[in-house]
Amino acid sequence: MVTEWPVSTVAQLQNEGVLLVEDGNHGEYRPRREEFGNGAVAFIRAADMAGGVVLFDAADRINESALRRLRKGIGRGGDILFSHKGTVGKLALTALDAPPFVCSPQTTFWRVLDETRLDRHFLYYFMRSRAFQEQWQARKGETDMADYVSLSAQRQLSVAVPPIRVQRTIGGVLGALDEKIHVNRRMNQTLVASATALFKAWFVDFEPVTAKAAGRKPAGLGGNVAAWFPDKFVDSELGPVPVSWKAGRFSELVKIHGGGTPKTSVPGYWRGEIPWFSVVDTPAAGEVFVLDTEKGITEKGLRESAAKLLETGTTIVTARGTVGNLALVGTPMAMNQSCYGLSGRPGYGPFFVYYSTAELVEELRQRAHGSVFDTITRSTFDSVRIPIPPSGIASGFDRQVGPLLERIKANVQECRTLAALRDTLLPKLFSGEVRLRGADRMLEWAGA
Repeated sequence: MVTEWPVSTVAQLQNEGVLLVEDGNHGEYRPRREEFGNGAVAFIRAADMAGGVVLFDAADRINESALRRLRKGIGRGGDILFSHKGTVGKLALTALDAPPFVCSPQTTFWRVLDETRLDRHFLYYFMRSRAFQEQWQARKGETDMADYVSLSAQRQLSVAVPPIRVQRTIGGVLGALDEKIHVNRRMNQTLVASATALFKAWFVDFEPVTAKAAGRKPAGLGGNVAAWFPDKFVDSELGPVPVSWKAGRFSELVKIHGGGTPKTSVPGYWRGEIPWFSVVDTPAAGEVFVLDTEKGITEKGLRESAAKLLETGTTIVTARGTVGNLALVGTPMAMNQSCYGLSGRPGYGPFFVYYSTAELVEELRQRAHGSVFDTITRSTFDSVRIPIPPSGIASGFDRQVGPLLERIKANVQECRTLAALRDTLLPKLFSGEVRLRGADRMLEWAGA
């Protein structure tokens, strides 16, 4: 942190009407079990925060009865959320148009009340800085419970308050990078939705076949593509399927690859350049591809273990404990033995395999079994039966969605580059190592 910047405690800023820090309701005011369901207000826990944003769609919701009883922790757009118990240190900056939400007892909002004194974007990035993290890390073990930074402890933390011009410039520089990341992620969500909808229309609802059987032109398909589909159905054990399709085992479509873990006791097997996938590396919603992993192994580790190198385009499905997480391999990598890799047999391409697996995930989870952990086995893939299209239609699907998936992959790669630049700039801006004029030049290079 630049040494000449003034510093204030949270309590001082609250007393001056600049900042409000408040957690969610405890005890009798906390929402009751029966008040969760289909309400309009999101109940935000640490699990609902990722990548600096709140995952509102994934959050539980509370009804009006619970909302009327709450006394605090009622959020609003622009709040910074900080997880302070159990999982400590997660941060998210909510958009100004965020939907209604409340904080759980383990979550605090930090709300800027006077933006002429404190810029909320600057505050968010300061809370991501080492200077702030070191403060809460020193306080989180003060109880004999789980890691916990109480509300009173948070109010004793210090915040840098440089001139507002400096705050807004730093917040603007780092915020531009995050905004580009968020734009890419929103674009990817749209692209994923389009590819998913096309798969469902062709291979689940058989919309082109239904249209042709009724004498209609299939909606949204050119003549060449429409010609791939028949104009009638036949009965099968799965119900009506298009003529020339058949009911078969999912395993007829894919080659199944196992994983492995090099011995952790051999240092020469680890910290290598080969990405090694485990469940923690599952891509976030809308990203599809896994491009790097938390851990890497060496060539020797790959060679002297059961791990195998998966080709780009392989679908990974987690198969033990956490069952059914999916990833599409974006660069050659290995994986652990709690996953399976699925690659298509001739004529059935990587995108068809990925979306087929995604469509079957719930059934795979239901068929998982085990005395300790739920587990998918190779026989699970044999037990799942699906309508199998001719390879020409499956290949046609890959050609149709290929540009969408390539755009998704490019966006994921760009997000990684932008995030790395942001994470490089952040400590340098707060330490004074990089001046604002130099940061602007880096932004121009990044196109943000």
